[in-house]
Amino acid sequence: MTKISTDILISGAGIAGLVAAVAFGTRGFRVTLVDPVPPVTDNKSTGTDLRTTAFLAPARSWLDELGIWSRLSPFATPLQTMRIVDASGPEGAVRHVKDFQSDDIEAEAFGWNLSNWVLRRELVARLDQLDTVAFHQGVGVRSVLTRTSEARVKLDNGDQVSTKLVIAADGRGSIVRDAVGIDVSTTKFGQHAVTCAVTHHEPHNNVSTEIHRSGGPFTLVPLPDVDGAPCSALVWMTDTAHAEELLAFDTPKFEQAMFDRSAGLYGPLSLVTKRGMWPIISQIADRLSAERTALVAEAAHVVPPIGAQGLNMSLGDLEVLLRLCCDQPHDIGSQSMLNAYQKARWTTIKTRVEGIKLLNRASIAKTPLAHDVRAFALDKMHEITPVRHGLMKLGLGAVSRD
Repeated sequence: MTKISTDILISGAGIAGLVAAVAFGTRGFRVTLVDPVPPVTDNKSTGTDLRTTAFLAPARSWLDELGIWSRLSPFATPLQTMRIVDASGPEGAVRHVKDFQSDDIEAEAFGWNLSNWVLRRELVARLDQLDTVAFHQGVGVRSVLTRTSEARVKLDNGDQVSTKLVIAADGRGSIVRDAVGIDVSTTKFGQHAVTCAVTHHEPHNNVSTEIHRSGGPFTLVPLPDVDGAPCSALVWMTDTAHAEELLAFDTPKFEQAMFDRSAGLYGPLSLVTKRGMWPIISQIADRLSAERTALVAEAAHVVPPIGAQGLNMSLGDLEVLLRLCCDQPHDIGSQSMLNAYQKARWTTIKTRVEGIKLLNRASIAKTPLAHDVRAFALDKMHEITPVRHGLMKLGLGAVSRD
């Protein structure tokens, strides 16, 4: 058994956990990062995360402050237009198309989209440059014992870590959250998201396209070209039984299904990666902290993939937590600091989780009346300039500087 002393122990090396380790390590804190599953940093290996992440403009600014964005920007595709398509007409006919332009609110772009495996690769490479961070790959948390002055974490390789603060970034089924006795409230929608990357004939022109019919949105998010062909990430939300059917289709049948569901807006869609499938839930922890412990990212909140809010909410958690630790470097993990974290983040998180839950229920709706109400609301949101500008700015406000 090895005894380790550190300022911060981070459980979970997903994207949020890796960003946390880089952020706190860059600010000079001694960080120990653990995860039982080493991050996959290429797009061919088993277990590769084929999803993408869109960093909204405020998140990019924060990552730039930390010196992270310069590593990511070469692989990022800007999202300058958010296109909402109502395809709830007969046999999937398009009824309405509304574009929300970033320059309408004097923004360079709404966000920048990157493949998750690229994010992991670049963040791990940055960790290797930081002598303040010790990354224990293939090692997870077994137990957490907290005291007023410190937390003692036993790892599953027998090592014991003494730390001032435990950051739970270990996902929706967080071991740390369970260990410190925090419950969650979960909503299941009976949906899964089918994810992959596709090429298409028509250029995406840095437009993120969200096509609504029923069962959930079909979203194409721009990526860099593949072999000279325009490429986009696909997130197809639908009911679980249909998602399982889609995953079982052979490639030609799946490509035809994509073309039909896309209303043909980009021409034929060609699969260029494996397909993945992810359950869609909404989840929120009863509180964001316990003694010497802070919950971040999906350990604290999970939302359906609408409006690029998920990881950007997570970065909001990390930005606030880092600021509090830098303001109180000799008192990190104290109850007063954790109370301040709860106060700074709780209202924003609660509001966004409930709001996105409602948006997802609206996207699932199958009745003609629900489709008409959705189309009417989309028209009004777009045509009334102050409402349109307010909604776009609200969407960008996922990273709070409160």
